[in-house]
Amino acid sequence: MKYIYIKTWGCQMNEYDSSMIVKYLEKTGQYLITKNSEKADVLVLNTCSIREKAQEKVFHQLGRWKKLKNKNANIIIAVGGCVATQEGKEIFKRAKYVDIIFGTQSLHKLPKMIDEVEKNRKFVIDISFPKLDKFNNSLTITNKGYTASISIMEGCNKYCSFCVVPYTRGQEISRPSDDVLFEIASLAENGIKEINLLGQNVNAYQGPTFDGKICYFSELLRLISEIDGIERIRFTTSNPLEFSDDIIEVYKDTPKLVSFLHLPVQSGSNKILQLMKRSYTTEEYEKIIEKLIKARPNIQISSDFIVGFPGESKKDFKETINFIKKINFDMSYSFIYSSRPGTPASEMKDEINIKEKKERLYILQDCINKQTMSWSRKMLGSKQCVLVEGTSKKNAMELYGKTENNRIVNFHGSPKMIGKFVNVQINEIHTHVLHGKLL
Repeated sequence: MKYIYIKTWGCQMNEYDSSMIVKYLEKTGQYLITKNSEKADVLVLNTCSIREKAQEKVFHQLGRWKKLKNKNANIIIAVGGCVATQEGKEIFKRAKYVDIIFGTQSLHKLPKMIDEVEKNRKFVIDISFPKLDKFNNSLTITNKGYTASISIMEGCNKYCSFCVVPYTRGQEISRPSDDVLFEIASLAENGIKEINLLGQNVNAYQGPTFDGKICYFSELLRLISEIDGIERIRFTTSNPLEFSDDIIEVYKDTPKLVSFLHLPVQSGSNKILQLMKRSYTTEEYEKIIEKLIKARPNIQISSDFIVGFPGESKKDFKETINFIKKINFDMSYSFIYSSRPGTPASEMKDEINIKEKKERLYILQDCINKQTMSWSRKMLGSKQCVLVEGTSKKNAMELYGKTENNRIVNFHGSPKMIGKFVNVQINEIHTHVLHGKLL
């Protein structure tokens, strides 16, 4: 038996991909997963290229692994994910001790690629986009917990000016609806209660059906809600362009779909949205939110924001802050703009100094944090349905679980409740966690 160590950077899709890699390797019966890199025979780095200096981060990690390979020449080093797809052979040119480079769509080939390196001791690369091969070769992911993520589609056709995803993940392609439903049903049989649907533009899902028709995202949500054992449905990440009325209608009649939505807007300035090639306006985004609130009055919205995009004036930034307050976002992921090689935005003139960008990010995050606390305070004294996931990390005498609106709640209860839904009354509000009393 050989030991495999996997290091994962990036989004939930990357985490999902790594879980698939584990299953492909375990299926061969030749490998065991280890959490100790120094014990490993094969080192796998699953990368992300969204953030600035992603490539440098990769080479810093590879430099640390090089020391392990200097001690043991038989160690195999494999680099996968978005940076691998984007950089390809350039990684090997700079780090000749790397043995394997595999792409986001070829991770199912990793076991054979490892075998090839062991036999021939030659560098192997496969960063092709063989469409659904990755999913056709997928295995049901069995989780030890009670929540699970499942990829239902991959890639992006939007080509936002700042984003590398279309180049690293390819064009949008949806898994057949029957495959998705079968995998979720299998997870439910293994005790999964909450499912999170993944995709770069998850609401653009158009999966082929067994009879040659198309299953749209709204229909898929309703079909999943009929699966016994699945009590909660989440999805990420959505694009406002694809958030059609038929999806909004699902919020009216499908209570298993949570009253919490992550819908990235990126900026509150129409000028910046146009430069980003987001193809919608703040007014159009606001109409979507209005329809959602009408369909589900208690829904809470989180979003993504990029601060300091090339051309963003103080007026543009002020418009973003005003928009945040107007929509009353609950949470957000917010970042300073970082230029990604090969994207149209990388050619734009960036005249905003880093100090100004950091100040804007602080103001934006402070605004969001205040709104997050305001939403949390509204929960004080309320009854919340909590999926109990285990014992609290800080207090073994307490249980913890997650509310429908993504809050962690600690409370006293019996270990027999783990894996079940219970009602908890919220009696304490803290920045990152709530405390409650079992009802």
